[in-house]
Amino acid sequence: MPLRWPRRLGLVGLALPWLLPYAWMVSTSFKTLPELVAAPSAPLPSGLNLDAYAAVFEAMPVGAYLLNTTLMALAIGLLQLALALPAGYALSKLSFRGRGLAFGLVVATLLIPAQVRFVPVFTLLAEVRLTNTMTALVLPFAVSALGTFLIRQALLSVPPQLIEAARLDGAGELTIIYRLLPPLLRPSLVAAFLFSFVYHWNDYFWPLVMTTDDSVRTLPLGVALLREQGTGVRWHIVMAGNVLLSLPALLLFALTQRQLIHAAAGKAAGR
Repeated sequence: MPLRWPRRLGLVGLALPWLLPYAWMVSTSFKTLPELVAAPSAPLPSGLNLDAYAAVFEAMPVGAYLLNTTLMALAIGLLQLALALPAGYALSKLSFRGRGLAFGLVVATLLIPAQVRFVPVFTLLAEVRLTNTMTALVLPFAVSALGTFLIRQALLSVPPQLIEAARLDGAGELTIIYRLLPPLLRPSLVAAFLFSFVYHWNDYFWPLVMTTDDSVRTLPLGVALLREQGTGVRWHIVMAGNVLLSLPALLLFALTQRQLIHAAAGKAAGR
């Protein structure tokens, strides 16, 4: 008990370097342009001015961009889980020649950024006339090496006797993968989904390459375009756009933090 408060204070101190930039962004979003010109580094605004947020909604269709970003991130995350489950199952619970090599190739693909392979992928999608569509934003990321790795590692802790018992009861492989295993792997599945969602929610490069129309543009693109409007960068408006961009990801993290803690505790216990 006596050590609890010092420990908590220490954790708060470690969190401050991560929280201060976000707090400064929120503070700047409530400032006016004259305030920024007079004192750009002032920690607090003179009041809760919402003009910057109103300017964001006037400058771009926030609702449409938000819907596009949500649909894209959700679709990618769910597809990655649906495909990573059987892949992780095969790499952890099935015996076949070349399993170690296959797992090594999956891990090796983590070293290849999307920017390296975007030219052939873009060319292929352009040939089938899928550019400027939601399919082009989702399909190239349907398979996740990171998701496969995380689920494979989580499956190593599942007793093989449990899977054998399910087979003896007449369960097929797909039943085992999609009905038996998800409840057992819930923390790891939530963690993999959250990693995917946050990454693609904030992705700027791929939507910039694949879209030219407002109907499929995403919120990060819209926020980036705020810098190009007017005669100079209106940082209070840019910060207001970034606050709106970050809120859904923060809300999702708040809703899933318990599962993330369970996933981290399970990995620590398995070491």
